[in-house]
Amino acid sequence: MNQTASVSHQIECQPAKDSKEFVDVSPPQRNWKGIAISLLVIVVVCSLITMSVVVLTPLEVPGSSKSRLTVADLYKPEFSIHDPEATWISDSEVVYRNRDGHVIKFNFALNETEVILSNNTFVAFKVAKYSLSADLKYALFAYDVKQMYRYSYTASYIVYNIYTREVWELNPPEVQNAVLQHAAWGRQGQQLIYIFENNIYYQADVRSISLRITSSGMEGVIFNGLPDWLYEEEILRSHLAHWWSPDGERLAFLTIDDTQVPNMALAQFTGSTYPRGLQYPYPMAGQTNPAVKLSVVNLFGATHTQELQPPDQLRHRDFYVTMVKWISNTHVAVRWLSRPQNASLMTVCDATLGACLQRHEESSETWLSRQTQEPLFSKDRSRFFLALPVKQGGQGDFHHVTMFTKKIRSDQDEVRHLTSGDWDVTKIVAYDENNQIVYFLSTEDSAQQRHLYSVSTLGLFPRRCLTCGLKEGCMFFDADASPDAQHAILHCKGPGVPALLLLSFDNVDSYFILENNLPLRSALETKRTIQTDIRIITNDNFELPLKLIYPPDFSESYLYGLLLIVGSSPGDQTVTEEFSLDWNWVLVGSEQVIVARLDGRGSGFRGQRVLQQVHLRLGTVDAEDQIAALEYLVKLPFIDRTRVGVFGEDYGGFLTLMMLKSTERLIRCAAAQAPVIDWSMYASAFSERYFGLPSTEENRYQASKVLPNLKGLQGGTLFLAHGTADANVHFQHSAELIKHLIKIGANYTMQIYPDEGHFLSKRSRIQLTHSLIGYFRGCLLDASSLLSQQRDDE
Repeated sequence: MNQTASVSHQIECQPAKDSKEFVDVSPPQRNWKGIAISLLVIVVVCSLITMSVVVLTPLEVPGSSKSRLTVADLYKPEFSIHDPEATWISDSEVVYRNRDGHVIKFNFALNETEVILSNNTFVAFKVAKYSLSADLKYALFAYDVKQMYRYSYTASYIVYNIYTREVWELNPPEVQNAVLQHAAWGRQGQQLIYIFENNIYYQADVRSISLRITSSGMEGVIFNGLPDWLYEEEILRSHLAHWWSPDGERLAFLTIDDTQVPNMALAQFTGSTYPRGLQYPYPMAGQTNPAVKLSVVNLFGATHTQELQPPDQLRHRDFYVTMVKWISNTHVAVRWLSRPQNASLMTVCDATLGACLQRHEESSETWLSRQTQEPLFSKDRSRFFLALPVKQGGQGDFHHVTMFTKKIRSDQDEVRHLTSGDWDVTKIVAYDENNQIVYFLSTEDSAQQRHLYSVSTLGLFPRRCLTCGLKEGCMFFDADASPDAQHAILHCKGPGVPALLLLSFDNVDSYFILENNLPLRSALETKRTIQTDIRIITNDNFELPLKLIYPPDFSESYLYGLLLIVGSSPGDQTVTEEFSLDWNWVLVGSEQVIVARLDGRGSGFRGQRVLQQVHLRLGTVDAEDQIAALEYLVKLPFIDRTRVGVFGEDYGGFLTLMMLKSTERLIRCAAAQAPVIDWSMYASAFSERYFGLPSTEENRYQASKVLPNLKGLQGGTLFLAHGTADANVHFQHSAELIKHLIKIGANYTMQIYPDEGHFLSKRSRIQLTHSLIGYFRGCLLDASSLLSQQRDDE
């Protein structure tokens, strides 16, 4: 939209000065009539010029003097969200790192703070990550951190005495300058655990000799206490595969054997004359999966390792271990999931004997979601709680708090549902056994929000919302309860600037603020404000939330380009009240483009009926919903239907390409980052969850392939971006796509990031951001037209 500046271009009119005539020396005969006419003409001309400037200059609106958000702003410290990483160390104490970099212990019962570590210490040792021993006498500092996959990393570590400032390296016996895969404190005193070359090492305290717990570890083959790629990315969603008992006397850990799993090669093109390669186990759909076993080692006294056996139903079949949680000092809850992911069993195992008893069984005709969910048990283990799908009339199944209580003189449990309604319980936070209260997060107020609620396990199960209206700008919360379930660390995630609060359940009218991100709030106040709007559209009898982000000074009298950003994974939720600050804000704020996001079928937290619509048909109904959103949006009076773009990453990139196959001339430009083009070439646990095995569902896999009938963009250029060392979505996918585009003669532009993984480096992210904005600017940013002018032309 072209605008004229209002002050700098104004023309100032001044009276014309009298001029003297030197030719005729006789007394002048003034033509008063002519002078009057001339002055009148000058006044009229000046008035017309002034009027034209005023008419062509938009009205000054509040905030228009503020600057626009830039790509450089996104990477400035003042525009970052500070996460204090607050953790409970007792019922009334938390430890966190403040914005100045100091590690603080806060006792909120006494309202006292104490500096444990100063930021100077972090700077002196170039600390990237830290942790404190249970007795708060020592710190573990990680430096030279190198990211592996989504969660995992390697690092070197030093042990630091907080009181004497003594320092020494953490190394396995007879090894110097070791690079460790993990190091952390235990539950008691100064217990230490670290993992080196896929084996677990244990120290009873900082001065003790290291004891090697396992010896079977082999690089890229057998993993002890750590997940392989599949378990890290798709099963546990964590870089850890070991769990401390509450008293620190025992350690449960997985041993993952990838001996029979096919390897994937990632070429390393730079840094040497001949390209090198990295191989790692990566089972694609239908290929051999890793074998896994769960063991418990006794760390006090004579070291003894006990293997926990899977249920008989799964013993001779492929299965996953998706959840391990200690529910007492000697008992551990374990969830075992079948390879098709449609049946699971939860057992409670006695770690001293190795005996396991089944406590819960779950099955589905499609697939089971939330299999990493941890149960909450009573102290005597007779009662436990889970959030499970419960049928809610014609609306289908929604997750609700379910209470299992062991019957007297029976192996059966009494089952009661403490909540109900067409909304989801997203997380059970805590169980206050003394007061018989369960605390949980849910979408009861809105599917786009998260609030903390309490519900009694007695009577008619009365519940109340503890965070509704708690703080302005806070409608999306996460929560971590104190050990005694009397307090919670609240993570306010939006829609306003995120904050970290401390709330006592017995006084929900007041709270402590641990972090308010004031620098971010102040920085945003210097920028022009964008607007957001969430509305509901309907497609195929499904109500789907659609979020629109409008430019500053949005007016329905103008035409805007449209960019639809497609979600990155089934089960995710992109239309929420969470705060976010990313590159599409720059596009909206500076390029006069409207950005849209839709949660279509297959998205999460709106019931199982919506989620499981994509079973056996990824790339069909989910793509149809995104197309329906575009068709709805281009009918709006302020959207220019000739300027429509789509962007997606991973699964979103897959959907973007599938949409191109189904629409003609609706999409003018499209960008896909690391797109999946064939689910048979993706991870077994993911692809089989939605399609089953290729051997039995080959037609489903064929129907979801991107390349058949893909014609590219009519009259446009497809934008692709991919790292060559992507361990999640291999560059193989983009290579096959490019080969097809060349074959059919379609135009494309490619951004390659040599030796970069799925998660690009900061420099590459900045470069990609500039490239994406430049690409969509060329496509979506035409001179804005007034609707009235368009109607006059018509």
